[in-house]
Amino acid sequence: MSLIPVTILTGFLGSGKTTLLKRLLTESHGHKIAVIENEFGEENIDNEILVSDTTETIVQMSNGCICCTIREDLRATLQLLGAKKRKGLLDFERIVVETTGLADPGPVAQTFFMDEEIAEQFLLDAVVTLVDAKHAQKQLDDRQEARRQIGFADQIFISKTDLVDASEVDALMHRIKHMNPRAPQRAVHFGEVALKEVFDLRGFNLNTKLDIDPDFLKEDGHDHAHHDHDHEHGEHCDHPSHALDHGHDHAQGHHHKHDDDVKSFVFRADKAFNPAKLEDFLGAVVNIYGPRMLRYKGVLHMEGSERKVIFQGVHQLMGSDLGPVWAEGETRMSKMVFIGIDLPRDIFLQGLEQCLV
Repeated sequence: MSLIPVTILTGFLGSGKTTLLKRLLTESHGHKIAVIENEFGEENIDNEILVSDTTETIVQMSNGCICCTIREDLRATLQLLGAKKRKGLLDFERIVVETTGLADPGPVAQTFFMDEEIAEQFLLDAVVTLVDAKHAQKQLDDRQEARRQIGFADQIFISKTDLVDASEVDALMHRIKHMNPRAPQRAVHFGEVALKEVFDLRGFNLNTKLDIDPDFLKEDGHDHAHHDHDHEHGEHCDHPSHALDHGHDHAQGHHHKHDDDVKSFVFRADKAFNPAKLEDFLGAVVNIYGPRMLRYKGVLHMEGSERKVIFQGVHQLMGSDLGPVWAEGETRMSKMVFIGIDLPRDIFLQGLEQCLV
């Protein structure tokens, strides 16, 4: 039996999650989707499209979708849905888990890796984060959960961009890019996105694609993000792209005011890694900083291997896999991105440097 793909949908209040969920549950899109709604939600869908005093936890929709509210923990709910599907009582092809606006998606994502029974039935596809352009800067300033939702994302949709001017949207996207350079960002109208942009993104797939905006790596005008590049994007920053937008106050403010605790950094190296040294080092940092490491991923050039090694992790859970053979003439290099909360960038970069052959 093939695994059932699961999408985690996260985002702060007012970002358009409800619009998107309502569409999933009512529009005739031909997908058979089970939506697991965390019922501590501040804006409960039930009131609008379900009978609110229903005692049923699972309700079948007119378009063939299923809406399910979590009354216990996620694990129990998934097991219940899985069992009903196996017995032919429910028919669905995929699951969307909506987290409450204040939730950290980390523990939700970990459920799919830590629990064997769950891992045998479900496959975590991606974390999709919706961001409200009008209120995001303040939410990111005030709430760590909002910053974590950005750090965890595989795909980011920015809604309500029509309510703010272009320079503000630009400033927001720039800020988000520094927090999470591996998640594509796209402006959308409210929560209206094409389903193909939400499903089958394979964000947790150990594939060789490490999507980092190439310009993100060319910081300071040179192309290697290790070695001599260690300033934080905070107070004193003369990043060339920052110099461009000092014309308007808001854009100027966004580089110097926000020193987010969720940040990303990239390590690149042309030399091969010594496998034993790298394993020891990664094991050690995950042991110490695991709870603060949101997402990390890399394509690695290992000594003695003709194949790429793909690795990725969520918090303390790290996995690696052999990828395809390095192509003839392809430059063998390692590229890693780490996204986390107040991670000691220098320790990571120096430590990784020391693991090279």
